[in-house]
Amino acid sequence: MTKATVGEALVAGLKARGVTCVFGIPGVHTVELYRGLAASGIRHVTPRHEQGAGFMADGYARVSGQPGVAFVITGPGLTNTLTPMAQARADSVPMLVVSGVNASPTLGKGHGHLHELPDQHTLAKTVALVSEHVSQPEHLEAALDRAFAPFTAGRPGPAHIQIPLDVAGTAAQDGPACPAPAQPPLDPVQITQAAARLSAAAKVVILAGGGARTADAELQALAERLDAPVVQTVNARGLMHGHPLTVPASPSLQAVRGLIEDADCVLALGTELGPTDYDMYATGSAAAMAGLIRVDICPQQLARRQAALAIQGRTSEAIPALLAALPGTSNQGQGARRAGQARAAAFEEIGPEYRAQVEVLNAMRAAVPNALFAGDSTQPIYAGNLYYDHDRPGGWFNAATGYGALGYGIPAAIGAAIAAPGTPVICIAGDGGAQFSLPEIMAAADENLPVTFVIWNNRGYGEIATSMEAVDVKVVGCDPTPPDFAATARSFGIPFTRVPMEPQAVAEALRAASRSGAPSIVEIEITGPVPGQE
Repeated sequence: MTKATVGEALVAGLKARGVTCVFGIPGVHTVELYRGLAASGIRHVTPRHEQGAGFMADGYARVSGQPGVAFVITGPGLTNTLTPMAQARADSVPMLVVSGVNASPTLGKGHGHLHELPDQHTLAKTVALVSEHVSQPEHLEAALDRAFAPFTAGRPGPAHIQIPLDVAGTAAQDGPACPAPAQPPLDPVQITQAAARLSAAAKVVILAGGGARTADAELQALAERLDAPVVQTVNARGLMHGHPLTVPASPSLQAVRGLIEDADCVLALGTELGPTDYDMYATGSAAAMAGLIRVDICPQQLARRQAALAIQGRTSEAIPALLAALPGTSNQGQGARRAGQARAAAFEEIGPEYRAQVEVLNAMRAAVPNALFAGDSTQPIYAGNLYYDHDRPGGWFNAATGYGALGYGIPAAIGAAIAAPGTPVICIAGDGGAQFSLPEIMAAADENLPVTFVIWNNRGYGEIATSMEAVDVKVVGCDPTPPDFAATARSFGIPFTRVPMEPQAVAEALRAASRSGAPSIVEIEITGPVPGQE
């Protein structure tokens, strides 16, 4: 029997670790990595650009909870994937990028080999939590173990493995494994201390971040026990949908800052307290947080901001522990009133234009309940990030916070659809951002995925043009001509609908599109003057 190659052993190792889908574009430098893929049962999805592969892996990971995996070639394949890796790192998304690299004897020589970089491994290390170079066949198993370690212990993010051309096709060799580090248990003394502080407080506010998105029921029970309003960051939207204690609004808004600063104890769950959520208007500081108790899986994050009590651990484990340590009866105070006042003031604060866009989002949610909404940096996403209550935990995510990469929405929606078969997915992208990754829609057509690509067409970079005008800068470069999206849809072989920015019209178009269970494009045409072109 022929011994498996390193490439075949790689595929077997991925399958053994639960990988069921790989996003990748085959190339001459990854042929050996594909040798065992067809027979493995692992699904392969072909994007149109390596950046698309990375963003698809990101969307897949956010929805499935499992690492998204991308196969890319040496050199440009990896550099094209660095942007998705950076977005994944900013948002704690588990992603594994497997790349080739030039043959071992050529590395660092600068001889001009195809796809050569001065030091690809070091380049990947600048973004990846872990970057492994498999210099010998027997090193593969340990490299896989180390690459997967951040997905099970600590704060997740992107990992990278590179395999030289002269190693990938050689016979696999057994080598030592590298056991994954164990997640340290919660400190029971800290849990008791936190429960005592929370019990003694009269006005608790909970800040829920992306680390809490898998603990919806537990979070609701804790909030009700403490009679505490729950402020959600962008990556926590969908938690406690419609609940009287929920505040689905940005903590950067003055109304929400006021709620936080009025608290006598703030409990932050799985949030890094970063400025794109807590200081998006660049005031230089977030809201003051009295008696701050932080729960986070990452000790480095806990060390970056002083807190009265910092608890390392998973939010999904800490919340039940806190509930068990708290008194058995719920507080009966003014939590719902405080939350309601903050919601009303926040919605008023975002202004009439954004309120109109939120009404469109609400109509979309009502038209396609329990859908996944993946977005790009575009006006309705900015509006929703400021104020929007989604109806599915983990069902609202976009690249308009954290690293802020354009071109994210379309491929991320494709990855999300693959992670949740049969679930309707709504992608919201602007006409400008959509042009970063428009060809990826063809991958949705190939896979016949139930994704409705909603294009917010204001004929340019409207948000940037408005920002330039606001500081008296002459608007330049914000009017790239959009394509004919109807003709584009025809070229993809998928349905197309154009509607005005009117909630009922948008809802009807989305209902019709979602019933088909296949990809389609809905263009929302924004009429009126374009900023900078009046």
